[in-house]
Amino acid sequence: MLGGILIMGTLGIFVGVGLALASKIFYVYVDPKIEAVDEALPGANCGGCGYPGCSSNAAAIVAGDALPSSCVAGGPEIAEEIAGIMGVKLEAREPDIAIPGCTYGLQIADARYIYNGINDCRAAVLLSGGSKVCPIGCLGLGTCVQACPFDALSMGPDNLPVVDPDLCTGCGTCERICPKHIITLTSHTRRIQAEHTTDECTAPCQRACPAGIDIPAYIHQIAEGNYLEAVRIIKETNPFPAVCGRICVHPCEYECRRNLVDEPVAINHLKRFASDYEKASKERVHVQRAPETEKRIAVVGGGAEGLTAAYLLNRLGHDPTVYEATSQLGGILRIGLPENRLPRDVLDWEINGILDAGVQAITNQKLGQNITVDSFLKDGFSAVFVATGGWDSQLSERGQDEPSRALPGVELLIDFLLARRAGKESPVGKDVMILGGGKTALKAAGISLKEESKSVCVVIRTSREKSHFSEEEIKTAEEEGIVFYFQSAVTRMIGQGADLTHVEIARIQNSDEKEGILKKELLPVDALLTGSGRFPELIYVVHKEESDANEQEELELPDPIPWETLFPYPGPFAEEDIGIFRPGEVTSDYKAVVEAIGAGRRAASSVHRFLTGEPVEAPANMIRTHTKVLSLSKLEPVEELPRQKMPELSQEEQVADPSMEIALGYSEEQAVTEANRCLKCGLICYRRVEGQTLH
Repeated sequence: MLGGILIMGTLGIFVGVGLALASKIFYVYVDPKIEAVDEALPGANCGGCGYPGCSSNAAAIVAGDALPSSCVAGGPEIAEEIAGIMGVKLEAREPDIAIPGCTYGLQIADARYIYNGINDCRAAVLLSGGSKVCPIGCLGLGTCVQACPFDALSMGPDNLPVVDPDLCTGCGTCERICPKHIITLTSHTRRIQAEHTTDECTAPCQRACPAGIDIPAYIHQIAEGNYLEAVRIIKETNPFPAVCGRICVHPCEYECRRNLVDEPVAINHLKRFASDYEKASKERVHVQRAPETEKRIAVVGGGAEGLTAAYLLNRLGHDPTVYEATSQLGGILRIGLPENRLPRDVLDWEINGILDAGVQAITNQKLGQNITVDSFLKDGFSAVFVATGGWDSQLSERGQDEPSRALPGVELLIDFLLARRAGKESPVGKDVMILGGGKTALKAAGISLKEESKSVCVVIRTSREKSHFSEEEIKTAEEEGIVFYFQSAVTRMIGQGADLTHVEIARIQNSDEKEGILKKELLPVDALLTGSGRFPELIYVVHKEESDANEQEELELPDPIPWETLFPYPGPFAEEDIGIFRPGEVTSDYKAVVEAIGAGRRAASSVHRFLTGEPVEAPANMIRTHTKVLSLSKLEPVEELPRQKMPELSQEEQVADPSMEIALGYSEEQAVTEANRCLKCGLICYRRVEGQTLH
């Protein structure tokens, strides 16, 4: 008996020691914070967060790879609890929703394939590239429906996925599972910032619109009788639908595929109809505003570009204030167009709508006189966007008063030369940089040296051989002390208070395939003369050294405030991406107001990206004017349908009152009839009477 007890006791000691050693050897430390977050999560393991289960999501949240609100099944209360565990402030964000990006069903495809025994889109896409001639469109096998953890997807009668907005949580499972990427997460914020890319199905009219309006979507809403919804779609990228509906040069209509059959869809007239309907209804339509960010932005310039940027920044959750030099908002729209083309009550309706959305505006505030970039940053503005207009706006203001340096250290080359012609000689700066300007740049450089500038350089985008100067002119200028930077572009300005101190230039390499930066160089510059005849669109923000870039914004700023500039990312019409005054971008307000509106939207997106920590750049696969996309040269069979004619005042009425608007606008019947002429085309597809089945 005693022996048995001793044996059992000894065995117990050995087991205990073994377990103790095993616990030391195989011990796995579990972060108590991860455990706490895991316990707070609902335990559904639905995968909606993008991770295999709640435990993985908890680890990602603690590691900083996922947000406290990443659980789509938990709701705001759980997000608040997790934020409390993490000791962070929960920032509200606009909810996402899945949206299919294809309107061309499998059963009407030009060519479709049947895969025997394969019912998964991911497998089917590996066989011969998919199910139809369109390289982007939906395969129609419903893999996204099977993958949705919340039963928010179903396959419609046209073999395309349908989203139930009441059940969709924006988890992104369908987006990740779709091999053709035709289902994406979207929101008003995402659509405001969206650029057309090569991996989505877009219509030619969309790609041609400088403002990036989803043209097929708003035309479809008009055809369905949802006129106010059409206005909302337009205002996601353009807050001036009534103005554009009257004066836009409508490049979209030149690309409309109905040109291959009869006449283009009257896209611009339809835009006007929808906006006039909104005005007549007296019911303001606004894009839903994202959660408040408490970021204040100063927008300098109350023309189409500045007002567009301010409206969209407001919709993105920021608090913009517009500062206009004159007594009225509108810029060239107000002073450069006759009443019979753009009635002032229409312009005022649009501008008042922007103010009604929450944008503040202060008039009679001229940059460089009443207000400065430095004063805005001192007052706590997170960014300052300068949109003082194209060259025609500058010409319309010239002569009204003495030209001033609206931007720190920046002066128009034409103002510099006119002042010297008038006998005013005062040193422009110690270190002078001249950007562009052709032959006049050399003249200004010589004058600057005579006025005892310490250094003068000329920055030119082209090579030495392709410049406007002869080799003799270049050598003579270099002997005088002028330095040339060929194949270079200005990429950033840095300064303090009211002074410019440095300019960053990039040496660029151009090839047939792409443009690239060879190297960047920071030069001491206190005066920059621009030869384009206009000020560049610039975003000014507080400059932080790399050592303190991650410090809290609440720290007291030094005086004078150090600042730097950002450039809005290039649009689809830019022929080059790097630097300011990129060839191909808009230089005039009057040329096409829709281009100024598009520039304002990209500026708003650039500011938002900077404030949210995202890179300020365009998508790598953004469709540009030179991007090659699949298209068609012939349509058949498509029935010819006459384009609806715009009703106009009679000649007698025009003579009787020249101020009356000539174009009267579509009736509702005309608008619906015209909207139904739209072919609803995508990248290369259009509806066929019969399809062809291939095996």
